[in-house]
Amino acid sequence: MGWRQFVLWREGVAYALQGGMWLHPFVLRGQRWAHLVSADREALLAAGARLRLRPEWLQFRPLKHPVTGVREAAWHWDLRGPRLELALQLAVPREPPRSYRHPPRRRSS
Repeated sequence: MGWRQFVLWREGVAYALQGGMWLHPFVLRGQRWAHLVSADREALLAAGARLRLRPEWLQFRPLKHPVTGVREAAWHWDLRGPRLELALQLAVPREPPRSYRHPPRRRSS
């Protein structure tokens, strides 16, 4: 199973809370970082093995659901340096926000 990036934070959180893996890049003190986030702990452990991460580095942090506002169980890896670069290379390309997706074109007959 691969991980995805999203343009909109709320779409990434919703995806992660449904069991998908969300790669959330950010900058902290001038350094590039990312969190690899999911409610599926086993999927994150498998992803961590691909990225050569030690299981004890996996962090538990409940996330607030963007629709209900209820906190739900989730885990994440902190990524930077070579592990971040590898995660970015393996990520599924970003999808445009759902609100900006164009409907399918109709074919004229």
